[in-house]
Amino acid sequence: MTVYIPSDQNLPKETVIRPYARQEDELKQISPVHMLQYTNTTSPPSCQYNHHIPSVIFSSGSTGNVFHEMNEIIIPLFITTKQFQSRVIFILEDYKPSFMTKYGNVLSRLSTYDVINPSANRSVHCFPGSVIGLKYHDNLALNSSDIPGGYAMPDFRHFLRQAYSLKFAHVSQITRPRLMLLSRTNTRRFLNEEQIITLMETIGFQVMVVRRSKVISNLNKFSQLINSCSVLVGAHGAGLTNEIFLPSGAVMVQVELLGTEWASNTYYGDTARAMGVRYLRYKIDAEESSLSKLYGRNSSVVTDPGSVYRNGGYRAARTVFLDQQNVRINLVRFRETLVEALSIVTDWGGE
Repeated sequence: MTVYIPSDQNLPKETVIRPYARQEDELKQISPVHMLQYTNTTSPPSCQYNHHIPSVIFSSGSTGNVFHEMNEIIIPLFITTKQFQSRVIFILEDYKPSFMTKYGNVLSRLSTYDVINPSANRSVHCFPGSVIGLKYHDNLALNSSDIPGGYAMPDFRHFLRQAYSLKFAHVSQITRPRLMLLSRTNTRRFLNEEQIITLMETIGFQVMVVRRSKVISNLNKFSQLINSCSVLVGAHGAGLTNEIFLPSGAVMVQVELLGTEWASNTYYGDTARAMGVRYLRYKIDAEESSLSKLYGRNSSVVTDPGSVYRNGGYRAARTVFLDQQNVRINLVRFRETLVEALSIVTDWGGE
């Protein structure tokens, strides 16, 4: 795509940008946009369509992981475009039908106009102004002081409830405590999952176990399922991003694995607190991690997880802590966390 800009903008003669929120990631799969200056003597191609509202050009090129979709596309899109009050046209680079199926409700809430797919529409469109790329604040975060209108995380959550027609605004509207357990099938699995489910039911929860399936990929349905739950439980991973659909006052329980302390709190703990969801952390002991058996109880991988980051960097740490680790939960200890979660969501007067 080429964007022509009047020469009085005091820009370099040609600028190439990949329209993605986190420019530092340098994702090569994001198609570049070429920005060219023009003068009276070097006019751009003639307009085939003239628009009287601005456009926002962004990419859906890095998708398939709900954390990255929310963190680097959906929240930045809200930050960047909510101010236009739906009077904006989206131009979606790296257009994917699957992305539109998943997040079409979001886009249609932010713009009342059809999304332009530049690979299918090679026409020349002229706009009074354009935003190229998206504004990014922090991990799953909005900085209200840096958004026209002062929108914050509660506003974004209200926006999502409208976009996906979510029924429950507050956990007190759910009559029976319902718990969703995110069950992983590859790594970071619960090795005693059936016992965990029995424990949850014994305590008094109605338990819903969700594994990778078409239900998860259908965000229209999955968001409503999560919104109907009082508690969300899962091991550290992208699936916990779905806490964003929980009603206010609900509880998110994160099983914090070895070597994931910073990411667990930064990505999901801070987000929960900002959105009005109660956050409970279940930090596993070394004996609960499969890494104790794999590497040995006295290995530095187990006794000093930070050494893996210091010596091998993030990629080495990811291989160990995310790709090789499973967990066998201590049911006695975990019961205390679940009982606390139950007391929170059933104590309406405390919320």
